[in-house]
Parts: sequence; C-alpha cells; structure tokens
Amino acid sequence: MVRKSSVPAADPAPAEASGKGRQTRLAILDCALQMAGRIGLEGLSIGVLADRMHMSKSGVFAHFGSREELQISVIRHYHEAFEGEVFYPALQSPRGLPRLHAMFQRWLQRVSLEVETGCIYISGAVEFDDRPGPVRDALVLMVQTWRDALQRAIEQAVQAGHLRRDTPAQQVLFELHGLILALHHDARLLQIADCPAMARRGYLRVLESWATPTGAALLRELSAEMP
Repeated sequence: MVRKSSVPAADPAPAEASGKGRQTRLAILDCALQMAGRIGLEGLSIGVLADRMHMSKSGVFAHFGSREELQISVIRHYHEAFEGEVFYPALQSPRGLPRLHAMFQRWLQRVSLEVETGCIYISGAVEFDDRPGPVRDALVLMVQTWRDALQRAIEQAVQAGHLRRDTPAQQVLFELHGLILALHHDARLLQIADCPAMARRGYLRVLESWATPTGAALLRELSAEMP
C-alpha cells in the first residue's frame, strides 16, 4: 500500500536525534491523534498540545517546527496505524476475494470503533476538502493510497476469476467506500443502531452482483465467518 509521497518531508528536528527524542515525538503524536479525533485537525495547536503533554511550547515546537507540520505528522501517524491494523494483516489472505474481504472487513471494524473517537480520513475531508495546501495534500495522498490498494484488490479478484471480467473496479470501489461513509455518518451523527451489520449486508450485495459462480461460492464461505 505504501507509495512514494508527493508531500515534502520536513527536515528532521534536533529533538529526533536520540531514541528518547523519537519516543517523545511518538507520545506527542499519540496525544495529538486522540485530540484530532475529537476536535479535528484544525483544533490542534502546539500550545494546547504542550499543556496536555505537560511540556513547554518550545519543547513541542522542537519536534515539529510549525502547526502545519504537526497536522501533517498526525495524518501520517494515523495512516501508519491504519496500514498496520487494516492493510498489512489483510495481505496474509490469498489474492482475490479472500484478500478483498479481509481488507473491507478490517476497514469496517476500524471505522465502527472510530464512531466514538472519530476518523481522521473522514473528518479531515470535511475540514480540508476545499482548502488547498500541504495539509490537504498529505490527507489526499494517504486516502488515495488506501483507495488504490483497495482497487488493486478488486482487480485481483477479477484476475482470480472470483469477479466477472466486466466488473467495473472503480464503481465497486465507489460503492464500498460509500458504505463506510454511510456507516460513519449514520452511527456517529444519527446514532442509528446496527450500522455495521447494514454495511456488511450492503458489501455482500455489491460483490454478489459481480461474482462469478466460483466467486459466489467463495463469498458464501467468507460471509459465514462474518459477525
């Protein structure tokens, strides 16, 4: 899933030179990520973060250099956690529907938990969709990297003979992504019960409409293991 970033990397800060400096930076990022989930990326400030970390403003500034770089670092930190929880474990599943299924189910599970804490990909899109600049660029890069990986999994399912050759990969991706957005919206804003179950049923309907006989049988096996 990792692809070359088009977002310029910041120069390493002096505080990152030691192992202790790296640990401190990670602790700051963990705290900032929790805050961003509740108040958004725009709500982050070096001053507030310094108070939360019981550090001086200059101490936090030494790790990031600016509020903008702090926001970008939080986006990258979230993306690394997302890859570790969703993408890389799914690679253990065979190519085709098993891998696509693992990717979507892990994604759905993560977003279901983020109903309480907030999803940086989704909340960040609301904040920065019409605001050009490095923070938006970083967010777009991370979201697009994940979408590219998911589309590759759909295309591999076609190559494996699990989905029909005329399957429109971009359309399937659009519909699967739409289910995740609807889950987050309805569960978080409207507090509708059983949104994850509805998203799972929608996922099955999307793939069943394009599945080959082999894929349909495999999908039934995979769906039997779903919660």
